[in-house]
Amino acid sequence: MDTIFALSSGQPPAGIGVIRVTGPQAFAAVAAIAGKLPEPRRAMRALFRDVSRETLDDGLVITFPGPNSVTGEDLAEFHCHGGRAVIAAVERALGKVEGCRRAEPGEFTRRAFANGKIDLSEAEGLADLLSAETEIQRRSAMAMAGGALSHRVEDWRIELLRLSAQVEAVLDFDDEDDVAALPPAFGDALRSLKTQLDEVLAAPQAETLREGYRVALAGPPNAGKSTLFNALVESEAAITAEIAGTTRDVLTQAVALGGVPFTFVDMAGLRESGADVVETIGIDRARGEIARADLVLWLGPEGDGPDGAWEIEAQADLSGHVRKESPRFRLSAVTGEGMPELRKALIAEARLAMPKPGQAALNARQRDRLQEATAALSGAERESDPLLIAENLRRVRQAFDALVGRTSTEDVLDTLFGRFCIGK
Repeated sequence: MDTIFALSSGQPPAGIGVIRVTGPQAFAAVAAIAGKLPEPRRAMRALFRDVSRETLDDGLVITFPGPNSVTGEDLAEFHCHGGRAVIAAVERALGKVEGCRRAEPGEFTRRAFANGKIDLSEAEGLADLLSAETEIQRRSAMAMAGGALSHRVEDWRIELLRLSAQVEAVLDFDDEDDVAALPPAFGDALRSLKTQLDEVLAAPQAETLREGYRVALAGPPNAGKSTLFNALVESEAAITAEIAGTTRDVLTQAVALGGVPFTFVDMAGLRESGADVVETIGIDRARGEIARADLVLWLGPEGDGPDGAWEIEAQADLSGHVRKESPRFRLSAVTGEGMPELRKALIAEARLAMPKPGQAALNARQRDRLQEATAALSGAERESDPLLIAENLRRVRQAFDALVGRTSTEDVLDTLFGRFCIGK
């Protein structure tokens, strides 16, 4: 296996640059560049030199012998000054050590997974942690990376093995009087396990957390959508004008309000006639965004919005604006009237769709595997033949194993670890 290296700290220039090395030649690389090996897990000051013995930098080096390292292999870190030239020089020197090469994105974490240091769900949580931009995203990703889901799956698996053992006892000794049938509590245990899985499946989804609570602003042309959009995202992202049809395409902006991630969507005004070819395409896309949104703010005629939309009476600052009898909010994005109340309500609504602080959120792959498990448990509940029950429980175990990566296809792993930066 190759020994890999990469910068694991921030991009230079920086105060410090940390270059990680892992693999069978990691300690040979340390000896070649630092001159000798330090005591494990103790920082040693050293002059870093290349093969020609030219001094590259004066820094620190630390070694972490495998398997007690984050990758499960021998691992070392070079702590050098964070200038571009220094880091490039140390990386060039590492590249000249036999068996060493630059790491691919996510390769350090993939080795940790391959060596049993983390499972697949923890790796997915780590990927989300690296991309977290809000506090609620960080907490959820930290829970997943810390094994919140993995620990639950392990508990479920232990219970499943206990139930499987009961079925196997019936299959193996069905001719003996003392083990003639499944115990009465067996069905209750199956239902209890399925209930636990259903509760996890009903929790908020990771996609909502990752992409943000999606709020679409909809209504006819000149209803004030773009002005409200700009006020919510606090920028002049959308062009506003009194000309009908100014917004012709979908415009999205990701922002955080109160620590909650949002994606606000501005779109073409909805009208049945008078639109040119380009605007018609924009209207079709707008209808698709309305269907996709978690929440629609309806700025059109009262009662004409989609089911579940919030009635918004916008442009309250304009004389002659059309008043609504029972709007959820009456506001002006220009003067700020009603805007604090709208933001507060949006944050409260979005929090209901987000995982609670520290709660792990399932992604699409994880939900698919859990749904496979619940389907198999339902199949086991319906059966009376112990052989068919055993087969359904085997399918549940397969789903659990796939969930945490005991069995995984290469394309799943390639997709996941491709999300990581180089050096992680």
